[in-house]
Amino acid sequence: MLGSEVTLINQAVEEPIKPRRGRPKKHPNSMQDTREVLLRAGMLVLTETGFTRSGLESILTSVGVPKGSFYHYFSSKEAFGLAVLARYRQYFEAKLSSFLLDDAFPPIERLQRFAKDAQEGIVRHDFKRGCLVGNLEQESALLSEEFREELQATYVSWQQHIAKCLLEGQKLGHLQLSESIEDTSQAFWIGWEGAVHRTRLIKSTQPLKVFLRFFIEAIKAK
Repeated sequence: MLGSEVTLINQAVEEPIKPRRGRPKKHPNSMQDTREVLLRAGMLVLTETGFTRSGLESILTSVGVPKGSFYHYFSSKEAFGLAVLARYRQYFEAKLSSFLLDDAFPPIERLQRFAKDAQEGIVRHDFKRGCLVGNLEQESALLSEEFREELQATYVSWQQHIAKCLLEGQKLGHLQLSESIEDTSQAFWIGWEGAVHRTRLIKSTQPLKVFLRFFIEAIKAK
């Protein structure tokens, strides 16, 4: 929901794996390398400028892949966008699991650590990167039905990660929810994505801090 240069190709939008150093190879050694380079370049663009305003030419130029090669891997720009969304979902769900399911910390602290990491990422990239899924949601009226369905499925999955964290907090007696876990989890992502957009607008992490403070105050046991 939530992080502008070719470094994204090295880190897959802060991907929690050992990063490569330096620029991507202009001529990848294998078909899989080329496809991965294209997907990572796509994540860079979609986290900054969105899908409808992005052009294939600039993406391909940035990684040195000719247009003919692109169509070997993806039948259209939309097919590419859907693949980028799937790749981002995979990356972000790994990040959510690493924070929200980490039993070394109590559930509320897990949320705080996730939010702190997100804020640091946004600042590190000069408020240019947002959430790829949140960006696509803002463009939803211009996207296909398949795209919208995949976006909804992504949010449902992310809500399930929050729900697991909240459920554990309830069992420990740390949380007292006035609404169902499902509704509370949905409310988190509705508020979080809005806070990310406002953070980029004013170039300050204050909206994210405000949202998280209000959310935690609303759910913690009194």
